Amino acid sequence: MEQTIVLYPAPGIGHIISMAELGKLLLLHHSHSFSITILLTTGFLDKPSLDSYIRRISQSYPSISFRRFPFLAVESAPTPRSPAATAFEFIRLNETNVASALKVISQSSNVRAFVIDLFCTSAMNIGSSLGIPVYYFFTSGAAILSAFCYFPKIHEQTTKSFKDLSIDLHFPANPPLKAFEVVEPLLDRDDPAYWDFLYFCSHLPKASGIIVNTFQELEPIAVKAIAEGACFPDPKQAPPVYYIGPLIAEPKYRNEGEGEGEGEQDRGKHQNCLLWLEKQPSRSVVYLCFGSRGSMSIEQMKEIANGLERSGQRFLWVVKRPPIDERMKQTEDTTREFDLESILPSGFMERTQDRGVVVRSWAPQVEVLSRESVGGFVTHCGWNSVLEAVVAGVPMIAWPLYAEQHMNRNLLVEDMKMAMGLEHRDGDEFVKGDNLEKKVRELMESEKGREMRERCLKMRNLAVSARGTFGSSTKWLNNLVETWKKNGH
Repeated sequence: MEQTIVLYPAPGIGHIISMAELGKLLLLHHSHSFSITILLTTGFLDKPSLDSYIRRISQSYPSISFRRFPFLAVESAPTPRSPAATAFEFIRLNETNVASALKVISQSSNVRAFVIDLFCTSAMNIGSSLGIPVYYFFTSGAAILSAFCYFPKIHEQTTKSFKDLSIDLHFPANPPLKAFEVVEPLLDRDDPAYWDFLYFCSHLPKASGIIVNTFQELEPIAVKAIAEGACFPDPKQAPPVYYIGPLIAEPKYRNEGEGEGEGEQDRGKHQNCLLWLEKQPSRSVVYLCFGSRGSMSIEQMKEIANGLERSGQRFLWVVKRPPIDERMKQTEDTTREFDLESILPSGFMERTQDRGVVVRSWAPQVEVLSRESVGGFVTHCGWNSVLEAVVAGVPMIAWPLYAEQHMNRNLLVEDMKMAMGLEHRDGDEFVKGDNLEKKVRELMESEKGREMRERCLKMRNLAVSARGTFGSSTKWLNNLVETWKKNGH
């Protein structure tokens, strides 16, 4: 009977790419041991690029197969729901699809493990009831895992919504976090997503194991806290945790597949920005990008432009379409054309054309960061972007927007000393151009910036070693696979 591992990502091409990368990593080291089956929902956050991505992976990796669920729609609720609550409800509605898929796969294969995304916790009981060991694939770092495992304890310490509190929260292995900077689903106790997220966090210790996209040399404080059980309600019942990163997608699959629907003209522009980087002096360019969805108000973009212009530094800046609701700091519309000139200060492009390039919507980030000329990265602190910067040895200026990015910012600035924080206005976190100018100059010109660059280059070497034949991440991966080989049901 064929041995298989079943992977179940949350909806959205970013989650799917991360899970497929895990499958590819398993096949790279243990292709003779297993095949990989990836379960996919249909009907929520599906992008046109998904079909071409699935085709490409299936052709390149015959041992990876995809099983699409039937289309499902989420009924509109009597009262408006947050996007997170809608997403979690959609995943819950797919429980019967998960159950039938696992039963069918089990008839022809020996399912050694069922690996789920945190948001797919509702599928945990299904796997367990079929006698299949259930593992989490945690796509953030070890410190965030520590915080999420500890969250049920924090929940018990207050009855108020975190958005209304002006206190610091103290999670093991994390610098203090302002209460209103927790991940969005946890801000408001009246949002059903809050209770969903609490359910996810309380189930983390119940898994057969947790696979984390980090490496132990990057997060020694968190790895130690998790090993000692500091973040678990009952340290004796803590599951094994496997640190198998840094796992980053191949360049052509990064940035949530946004580059996949591009035309020849766009591809040419992206190639041009790489050619431009090749011509710049070593470590002279600041790269600014806020992830696959991160976006700013027009007023904020004008401040960024003014700060970059006054800094005198070379720059490559990826600009997304401004969000419809400026408070969201993210845009879902990442493909439709928009006029750059209308959202940047008048004459900015002409005045900076000798030392700066502005790219609309998307740039090949892994390739950009790997260029010798890139000396700094202004980032939203999404974990994929952080790992890409770590692997490239590029120091950061941290500008978090949403999700767990404020927690990542604190780690990067205070514990890892691999990023500089930005001063911002209280309330809406608006950053003035002169604050950005000051930090860009400091990163690129000061002794502190030079020391940070040295630290980042050392971490780059540790990242390469971790994934090497005898590295820590390879050992964790081998331990995980050996466990799966022993699993029988």
